[in-house]
Amino acid sequence: MTSGRRAVRWLTWLAPALVGVLFLMVWEIWVREAGIPPYIVPAPSRIATTLARDWPLLSASLLVTVRITLVALAAAVVIGVSTAFLFVQSRAIEVSLLPYAILLQVTPIVAIAPLIIIWVDDPGTALVICATIVALFPMISNTTLGLRSVDPGLLDLFRLYGAGRWQMLVRLRVPSALPYFFAGLRVSAGLALIGAVVAEFVAGTGGTSSGLAYQILQAGLQLNIPRMFAALFLIAATGVCLFAVASLLSWLALHRWHESAR
Repeated sequence: MTSGRRAVRWLTWLAPALVGVLFLMVWEIWVREAGIPPYIVPAPSRIATTLARDWPLLSASLLVTVRITLVALAAAVVIGVSTAFLFVQSRAIEVSLLPYAILLQVTPIVAIAPLIIIWVDDPGTALVICATIVALFPMISNTTLGLRSVDPGLLDLFRLYGAGRWQMLVRLRVPSALPYFFAGLRVSAGLALIGAVVAEFVAGTGGTSSGLAYQILQAGLQLNIPRMFAALFLIAATGVCLFAVASLLSWLALHRWHESAR
């Protein structure tokens, strides 16, 4: 690796870290100098102290939220990829089902989450369904687009050599779709977390004490704003971790042969 590329790599990590540190320093100084009480805007140091003090409570809620998010993301991947395979195999199936996939995407989860929570007896299952609905469409659309984005020259070559539908799917369409799949995975990972948190907010108003969203609701009612910010920080950190893991998986799968990961 050349020194120029090494410097660019360090800058990629160092620049965001410096911006974050600078932002926290300005926040801390502003709160202290302006004398803003912690029940309005707490200082970062106060949030860190609250996070450490309330870690047993917040960590238990974090595990609940992460579990719902991961199960919903896995369900979205399985359902989305399977649906994309069906769409590629049959235009009639795609024309028949795509409008309903779009309908799920454009319908606000806040509007349908109360119905799902009422209809499904188990609260955890209801939350997973809500998060899956939010995360599903990017997997369907991106994977379908990837399976259809095949080099026409390679497609003609496969046909020339008598490749069957299964061989073209496995050896041509699936590798071509991988960059699109991982792009959808990065989006769906964040949407699964958003769907889980929104569903927890709806369930929390009904008395279901579970994830971080419920802790935010309780902290708001108690005017415990530092705990609210601590829970928000954990949600944001979880989203960043999910995006980083999805990006790492994409790099591991693509960096040896695809330009998007080099």
